[in-house]
Amino acid sequence: MKTAICSGSFDPITLGHMDLIRRAAACFDHICVCVSPNAEKRSQMFTPEQKLEMVRAAVAELPNVEAELWPGLLADFAKKHGAVAIVRGVRNASDYDAEQQMAMINRGIYGDLDTLLLPASGIYQHFSSSMAREMIRYGQPLEKYLPAAVIPLVEAYRKDEKTHGE
Repeated sequence: MKTAICSGSFDPITLGHMDLIRRAAACFDHICVCVSPNAEKRSQMFTPEQKLEMVRAAVAELPNVEAELWPGLLADFAKKHGAVAIVRGVRNASDYDAEQQMAMINRGIYGDLDTLLLPASGIYQHFSSSMAREMIRYGQPLEKYLPAAVIPLVEAYRKDEKTHGE
């Protein structure tokens, strides 16, 4: 059985992420979605547990996909799951450059690990979690940006946050 990893901070998971996960799920027997808190990113809207809940809701319809929270190195997560590849999406040249560097680092840690870079589907090239967070902050309709299963969770988290003070 060939396992691949799709990873990200998923703050929140977007339709662009889901497109990538679906495409990877069609190529591999099993996909482990690694929800990793990213210390480099300053403006986190959701807790790691909320992100995991959203990812699990979004991928529930995909029988060969599971999600897990992982605070460590991605290569260690891949090794733990016996993965043969990490699948990453690239929207532009700067994404490609950053992902190529990470691919070399991950391969240096876990020599049997390849990284596959999939170009973003045209409809999702402009998508990012930061763009989705702006839409959430300003109360915009989310159907164009987030998986349907995630929208009620986002609304509940935001309502709870306002109830308990931001």
